Amino acid sequence: MIEWAVEDGTLRVTDADSTELSVRGGTLAVDGAGPDIPRPVDETVAVTTDELRFPHAVAYAFSLGAGEQHELDPDGSPLSLSPGEYVVDVDAEIKTYLRFSGRATIEKTDGYEETVVTFPNRVRVILGFRSHHELPTGTITVPDDPESIATAITHLSASHKTDGPDRTYPTLRGHPALLESGDELSIPDEIRTEHAPAGIELIVPADYESLFVTAPLAYYLQATVTTRKSTASGPDYVTLRLPEHGIERRLSAMPDLERDVERLLRKVFFFDCLVRNAGPYSTELAERRLLEVLDLDAEDLYEASPQRRLATYLEISDAAIEHRLPDWHLATYVSPDYGSVDALPFLLDRMSLLYMPRTSELEGKELVERSLEDFYRGGSRSNAGRVASVDIVKPELRNGRVHGWLADGVPIDVFKTTREAYRNRLDFLERSRDATSICVVLNDPDMAGEHDDVATIYRQRSEELSMDVTVEESLTTAELARVFEREYDFVHYIGHCETDGLRCPDGNLSTSTLERCNAQTFFLNACGSYYEGMGLIENGSVAGAVTFSKVLNDHAVKVGSTFAKLLVHGFSIERALDLARRRIMMGKDYAVVGDGTHSLTQGEHRVPITITLEELEDEPTGAEYLATFDCYSTRVTGSYYFPHVEANDVAYLCGSQSNFTVTESELVTVLEETEASVIYDGDVYWSTTLASQFDG
Repeated sequence: MIEWAVEDGTLRVTDADSTELSVRGGTLAVDGAGPDIPRPVDETVAVTTDELRFPHAVAYAFSLGAGEQHELDPDGSPLSLSPGEYVVDVDAEIKTYLRFSGRATIEKTDGYEETVVTFPNRVRVILGFRSHHELPTGTITVPDDPESIATAITHLSASHKTDGPDRTYPTLRGHPALLESGDELSIPDEIRTEHAPAGIELIVPADYESLFVTAPLAYYLQATVTTRKSTASGPDYVTLRLPEHGIERRLSAMPDLERDVERLLRKVFFFDCLVRNAGPYSTELAERRLLEVLDLDAEDLYEASPQRRLATYLEISDAAIEHRLPDWHLATYVSPDYGSVDALPFLLDRMSLLYMPRTSELEGKELVERSLEDFYRGGSRSNAGRVASVDIVKPELRNGRVHGWLADGVPIDVFKTTREAYRNRLDFLERSRDATSICVVLNDPDMAGEHDDVATIYRQRSEELSMDVTVEESLTTAELARVFEREYDFVHYIGHCETDGLRCPDGNLSTSTLERCNAQTFFLNACGSYYEGMGLIENGSVAGAVTFSKVLNDHAVKVGSTFAKLLVHGFSIERALDLARRRIMMGKDYAVVGDGTHSLTQGEHRVPITITLEELEDEPTGAEYLATFDCYSTRVTGSYYFPHVEANDVAYLCGSQSNFTVTESELVTVLEETEASVIYDGDVYWSTTLASQFDG
């Protein structure tokens, strides 16, 4: 769903996920809804102007007459288009297309803050917008029966907008239909109509473990899933069939099936990301050279059927590409039972690998961080209340940059999610609002330092995005309850938490007593706030940050201020907290509950970037640094990024790190032009702040 409005000469576009795009122009006149254009879009708007300004974005132009593509050079050199019919692709937070006739110039501003399209004269332009996030269409009812679950999984890929390599673009994979329990299988006619089988088959043992583990592969391949009854003759395996090519590939039985699915999905997705560049949405990828090394014809594979393309990929050994595969973004550990089935569409929408949950007890060094007792937030023992204890276990983690836990137990190093959290996210997507609303609550005056820091951060960001910031102090239990019951997008609570709730001047508030929590996300920066955070999720929230036990006061300030900075610049809840807790020794005492992949706002870059800096030995010409760019997202898998380094002229797939050696003056330019978190000298900084520490 796309909505647009004109305000002070600016076209403001928003989608159901509160993502916002501002399109400006000196003489911009909006004429109203526009005609269709030859690209998949949700909404079109006709405008008349001589200039269009977008936030920083990758851009390229496709000539409809000549069939040629022209890409805006990432080094900032302008792209001049001769007279003709064009569709220009602006890869902003909301996917944008421009269709027009005539001559145009596309360029970036000096600080890489904007992408500008200019025309010699005022011209009519059709703007097409497509949301990166969609609501699910329809609901499939499934009984407690593996065969019916297999059929339902088969139809979840009906949300794909193509069966070609372009489905690696997140905007061409719609949200799968919902699954809900019922007495019999029921698939709506519109889902059956949209479902387009790719001719690929997966025959899976009739058990929930195998069905869950293979679901991401089946969803991406648009495969038809059927079940096979287990036999007493030995381990039951999965069969992958390509009937048109006479190919039958045996995958392992559980638990080795997890490894086989991971390898195959990563391989297929990676090659599709490379092959898609033979189509109309191409960009110059650093990894694309691998196709030449392996003697693969991108143009031929782009036009091939899903079966033939997969057959070609299967011929390539895993060893030939294993070291080149980008890191997979997300792994979720799911209880393999009927009660977890309704979470599958949300996990597949994020393209998460699915694994079985296995744990062990914490031991050795992992226990040290949890054994300190002095100087914790909460004051001396005489005035600090009892903090709720949480029994933590160690999860057996597999491949993934981010890990979610949808099972029993409370593990470290993962976000603890629930089925309710995903359903809650849909409720917030459908909520209409004009700006992101934030409430900062200070319920202990001794913690005013963190309060002042985070309030300043949120207010500064509100100057750049539509954001309303409210600050409250010393709230009673009734007043704090009203804060959580109001429709805030984020509540940052600074104070204390005890076994019976969040401390207030007149007592403690237990979040389990709330009739409904309408706060979308939260940070309970207080000792032992895990159970109160879970209470907020169960009562309506999507995700939030909590603590497992007592935390040092100065540590809490560091984590709170860094988390705030990252959150309002587009980092997901889990990634923001993961970076923030690196600043302290006891980082494992902080965790995320709910859907950790959820983001509060958008950033300057659609996929947030982290740069790791390492100072190299002094060269005769001056200091040099190794800058490692790390860009991945749990929301828009399949995207790419451009490191803004003078020596770079290619893009990289998200999940692939890129390394550059830069001088000190080049480093200052990188930090000033790239809004990013930076890991340097054992701490985490914001790039524009760190830039001032270097002479340049």
